[in-house]
Amino acid sequence: MPTDCISYQESGYFSSLINDYLNQKPDLQSLYHRFPTLENFEKQLVEKGENFNFQDNLNRKTLVSVLEKQYANLNVSDLTNVNIKSLSSSKTFTITTGHQLNLFTGPLYFLYKIVSVINLTKQLKGEYPEYNFVPVYWMATEDHDFEEINYFNLHGKKVRWNTENGGPIGRLSTKGLDEVFEVFSLELGLGKNAEYLRKLFQDAYVKHSNLAEATRFLANEIFGKTGLVIIDADDADLKKEFIPFAKEELLKQTSHQKVLETSEKLKDYNIQVNPREINLFYIEDNLRERIIFQDNFYYVNNTKLKFSEAEILQLLQNNPEKFSPNVIMRPLYQEVILPNLCYIGGGGELAYWLELKSYFEASNVTFPILLLRNSVLLATEKQAKKADKLGLSWNDLFSKQVDLMNDKVKTFSKFSIDFSSQKEFLKKQFEDLNIMANATDKSFIGAVKAQEVKQIKGLENLEKRLLKAEKKKHESELERIADLQNEMFPNKSLQERTVNFSEFYLENGEVLISKLFEELKPLEHEFSVIVL
Repeated sequence: MPTDCISYQESGYFSSLINDYLNQKPDLQSLYHRFPTLENFEKQLVEKGENFNFQDNLNRKTLVSVLEKQYANLNVSDLTNVNIKSLSSSKTFTITTGHQLNLFTGPLYFLYKIVSVINLTKQLKGEYPEYNFVPVYWMATEDHDFEEINYFNLHGKKVRWNTENGGPIGRLSTKGLDEVFEVFSLELGLGKNAEYLRKLFQDAYVKHSNLAEATRFLANEIFGKTGLVIIDADDADLKKEFIPFAKEELLKQTSHQKVLETSEKLKDYNIQVNPREINLFYIEDNLRERIIFQDNFYYVNNTKLKFSEAEILQLLQNNPEKFSPNVIMRPLYQEVILPNLCYIGGGGELAYWLELKSYFEASNVTFPILLLRNSVLLATEKQAKKADKLGLSWNDLFSKQVDLMNDKVKTFSKFSIDFSSQKEFLKKQFEDLNIMANATDKSFIGAVKAQEVKQIKGLENLEKRLLKAEKKKHESELERIADLQNEMFPNKSLQERTVNFSEFYLENGEVLISKLFEELKPLEHEFSVIVL
């Protein structure tokens, strides 16, 4: 089977909200600024430029200074260096994705996010050559959900890091990861690609003192040559630029009000996140807790810390690094400190971004274009040949297994297992009987209806029994189909949400990365199937 793609909507793995967004449903158009098309970036460039380039480009100077400091101890490619320096120019803009600091990148979609960002910057440069476009990976260093990031899956096994944790993830010590390395190393086996992965893990996690440094090194090793710029926004200088917005949050709780208003428009969908009255955390090395306003004081949840209004505003002014935006405010922080045109994220991320436009408008910050990241199903040549032999299309393999089995049984059977025509014939007969009942004795109508229900039900039962018998007859072939689908959709979920890139790198090496760059087209809104 060839490399192929299907639409996100047809894949069956995206929410109704994301499908409606991709279909540009009119009811949702007030929740985003511009839909991600190549033409719409022209207006976004002008608007973001006017909104971002102020104060003699002081914000750009701060951004470049912070990035140069964060890259000081890394082996930086010429292209990344050029991209960092170019951010001081009013003609330079970013395309950004964000991701947690998952151990050894976590699931495969970490790669797809970053490749999407890099490929889009290349496409934009071709269309708008007078501007510069920088791909940015925003490390979610201030998150504190350790259980979400402390493992990855290899060959169906969890490689897990167990350690004491608390506070922002990026500041977490890498102590204990040398033991994880030993477990990982044994699982890899022999060969050139296995040695590369060993060295990559060891250099990232054993030779760096905290998780932010380790993740920056890892992402830079994989993508640095492409010009990717990695930013850690847990930084006092960057937080200084966010002081006015944090102050507004403490005093007026604008985000709470605006996001609640938008949530009402999304009441027919599953709301991704709900705003708190104050959407800021207080952070220290081993602490990240909510700030709560109560009885005219500001409290830090689960601590004895308590501030008056004057005290907390003074703390914000002197130590902005002690304030951390939560999921509601983090997007605004990102767009305040970056000259960003577009955010590329997964379905869940875009769902909460769609709650935020009115908050951005109230804050006078340009709302970015929202683009669903590329999704990919990786298949081996052996799997593709199996699918061909079993008469399966890629669309078949994306089906729910019970539906796939039923459809294939009907294909294999020498006679029709669909009794629709018989049921339609039966209904027609009962229509005639109903006419007779209405014309003679209306008390007869109930008996006719009961008999119709009974006979239709009888046909449905026969249909199910016949399907079951045919399944047994074709059991061996159906089992091979189920085994193949289970290989490609682990735990009946998307491969990209489960499997770590190392599993495919072991077999394919650099071909894996180069194939992704070759195949992924961010603005085409399609789920790619890539045969390696």
